[in-house]
Amino acid sequence: QVQLVESGGGLVQAGGSLRLSCAASRSIFSINAMGWYRQAPGKQRESVAGITRHGSTNYADSVKGRFTISRSNAKNTLYLQMNSLKPEDTAVYYCNAEETWGDYWGQGTQVTVSS
Repeated sequence: QVQLVESGGGLVQAGGSLRLSCAASRSIFSINAMGWYRQAPGKQRESVAGITRHGSTNYADSVKGRFTISRSNAKNTLYLQMNSLKPEDTAVYYCNAEETWGDYWGQGTQVTVSS
Protein backbone atom coordinates (compact mmCIF):
# COMPACT_ATOMS: atom_id res chain seq x y z
CA GLN A 1 0.00 0.00 0.00
CA VAL A 2 2.71 2.47 0.95
CA GLN A 3 5.50 3.39 -1.41
CA LEU A 4 8.77 4.76 -0.11
CA VAL A 5 11.26 6.92 -1.97
CA GLU A 6 14.66 7.74 -0.52
CA SER A 7 16.71 10.77 -1.40
CA GLY A 8 19.66 12.72 -0.08
CA GLY A 9 22.46 10.28 -0.72
CA GLY A 10 25.65 11.23 -2.44
CA LEU A 11 29.38 11.57 -2.14
CA VAL A 12 30.76 13.21 0.95
CA GLN A 13 34.16 13.51 2.55
CA ALA A 14 34.92 11.80 5.84
CA GLY A 15 33.72 13.95 8.71
CA GLY A 16 30.96 15.49 6.65
CA SER A 17 27.20 15.26 6.98
CA LEU A 18 24.22 14.15 4.95
CA ARG A 19 20.52 14.05 5.59
CA LEU A 20 18.55 11.24 4.04
CA SER A 21 14.85 11.55 3.43
CA CYS A 22 12.24 8.89 2.88
CA ALA A 23 9.01 10.18 1.41
CA ALA A 24 5.97 7.97 1.87
CA SER A 25 3.02 7.86 -0.48
CA ARG A 26 0.52 8.02 2.34
CA SER A 27 0.25 8.95 5.99
CA ILE A 28 2.88 7.35 8.20
CA PHE A 29 1.08 8.21 11.41
CA SER A 30 -0.23 4.70 11.97
CA ILE A 31 2.81 2.76 10.76
CA ASN A 32 4.11 0.65 13.63
CA ALA A 33 7.76 1.29 12.99
CA MET A 34 10.04 2.75 10.38
CA GLY A 35 13.75 2.55 10.00
CA TRP A 36 16.87 2.85 7.97
CA TYR A 37 18.95 -0.09 6.81
CA ARG A 38 22.13 -0.21 4.82
CA GLN A 39 23.96 -2.73 2.73
CA ALA A 40 27.54 -2.53 1.60
CA PRO A 41 28.87 -4.64 -1.29
CA GLY A 42 29.45 -8.21 -0.20
CA LYS A 43 27.84 -7.64 3.17
CA GLN A 44 24.47 -8.43 4.64
CA ARG A 45 21.87 -5.76 5.15
CA GLU A 46 22.00 -4.27 8.61
CA SER A 47 19.72 -2.11 10.66
CA VAL A 48 21.01 1.40 11.20
CA ALA A 49 18.24 3.14 13.09
CA GLY A 50 14.59 2.67 13.88
CA ILE A 51 11.70 4.67 15.26
CA THR A 52 8.27 3.56 16.43
CA ARG A 53 5.03 5.41 15.97
CA HIS A 54 5.33 6.39 19.62
CA GLY A 55 8.74 7.98 19.11
CA SER A 56 11.02 5.36 20.61
CA THR A 57 14.32 5.15 18.77
CA ASN A 58 17.14 2.68 18.49
CA TYR A 59 20.51 2.78 16.77
CA ALA A 60 23.22 0.43 15.74
CA ASP A 61 26.24 0.75 17.98
CA SER A 62 28.33 1.82 15.01
CA VAL A 63 26.27 4.97 14.46
CA LYS A 64 25.25 5.97 17.97
CA GLY A 65 26.08 9.57 18.68
CA ARG A 66 26.50 10.34 15.00
CA PHE A 67 23.14 9.55 13.38
CA THR A 68 19.69 10.75 14.34
CA ILE A 69 16.45 9.29 13.07
CA SER A 70 13.29 11.36 13.04
CA ARG A 71 9.97 11.58 11.30
CA SER A 72 7.47 14.16 10.23
CA ASN A 73 3.94 12.84 10.23
CA ALA A 74 2.75 16.08 8.67
CA LYS A 75 5.12 15.63 5.73
CA ASN A 76 4.87 11.83 5.58
CA THR A 77 8.64 11.72 5.66
CA LEU A 78 11.28 9.82 7.59
CA TYR A 79 14.73 11.34 8.02
CA LEU A 80 18.20 10.20 8.90
CA GLN A 81 20.65 12.91 9.87
CA MET A 82 24.16 11.57 9.47
CA ASN A 83 27.06 13.46 11.00
CA SER A 84 30.75 12.70 11.34
CA LEU A 85 30.55 10.29 8.45
CA LYS A 86 33.18 7.62 8.09
CA PRO A 87 34.28 5.59 5.07
CA GLU A 88 32.75 2.51 6.69
CA ASP A 89 29.36 4.21 6.43
CA THR A 90 29.53 3.75 2.67
CA ALA A 91 26.54 1.68 1.60
CA VAL A 92 23.17 1.76 -0.05
CA TYR A 93 20.69 3.03 2.49
CA TYR A 94 17.12 1.77 2.47
CA CYS A 95 14.00 3.07 4.10
CA ASN A 96 11.72 0.50 5.70
CA ALA A 97 8.19 0.53 7.04
CA GLU A 98 6.95 -2.29 9.25
CA GLU A 99 3.31 -3.17 9.20
CA THR A 100 1.44 -6.08 10.71
CA TRP A 101 1.08 -7.68 7.30
CA GLY A 102 4.66 -7.17 6.17
CA ASP A 103 7.45 -4.79 5.32
CA TYR A 104 7.78 -2.12 2.67
CA TRP A 105 11.06 -0.93 1.22
CA GLY A 106 12.32 1.97 -0.77
CA GLN A 107 14.63 1.67 -3.74
CA GLY A 108 17.69 2.75 -1.80
CA THR A 109 20.04 5.69 -2.03
CA GLN A 110 23.80 5.45 -2.32
CA VAL A 111 25.98 7.03 0.32
CA THR A 112 29.68 7.15 -0.40
CA VAL A 113 32.14 8.54 2.12
CA SER A 114 35.62 9.24 0.84
CA SER A 115 38.76 8.90 2.94
